Amino acid sequence: MTSDRSQPPQKPGAPGAQGGTSAAGTVRINEQIRISPLRVVDADGTMLGVIPRDKALDLARERDLDLVEVAPGERPPVCKIMDYGKFKFEQNKKNRKQKQTHIQLKEVRFRPNCGEADLEVKVRHAREFLQERHKVQFVVQLRGRENIYTEDALRLVDRVLEKIGDVGKVEKRPSRDGRRITAVVAPK
Repeated sequence: MTSDRSQPPQKPGAPGAQGGTSAAGTVRINEQIRISPLRVVDADGTMLGVIPRDKALDLARERDLDLVEVAPGERPPVCKIMDYGKFKFEQNKKNRKQKQTHIQLKEVRFRPNCGEADLEVKVRHAREFLQERHKVQFVVQLRGRENIYTEDALRLVDRVLEKIGDVGKVEKRPSRDGRRITAVVAPK
């Protein structure tokens, strides 16, 4: 959030007036606040009461802090005495944290002689994981005599990869790791 001193103050009740930001995403500070009287909250959270704007500005200047309008839609508007630079930093930090997505590796296991209906269920789950922006690892578990039919298992994995090709891209082609055949798909 940045302060743009060239913009006129937001009118109470206008869109974007709630929450301390105007429609352009700016917060009014110090001289940008035009309304008097104000309900003022101190930096430590104690309520100072309803006081005139000029007195509130003087209190903020004495403490080398800013007067920031936090609830412009209230009557009288609520302002807080705080370090505006620190406030902006905290807001940006919160926004960055909200935008982060944690990609997990989800595993979908099936056997080489898996039925068609069961395979469709596994593909549907894999699609959901990919749409939630997670990577999916397909694992075909081979046991006993199934180790002879590795080519059939590879064809099965290729068939599954074709079915989810519209929502995912193959990150690791199907390969054999001991008794397992694995492939990794990432979201598009």
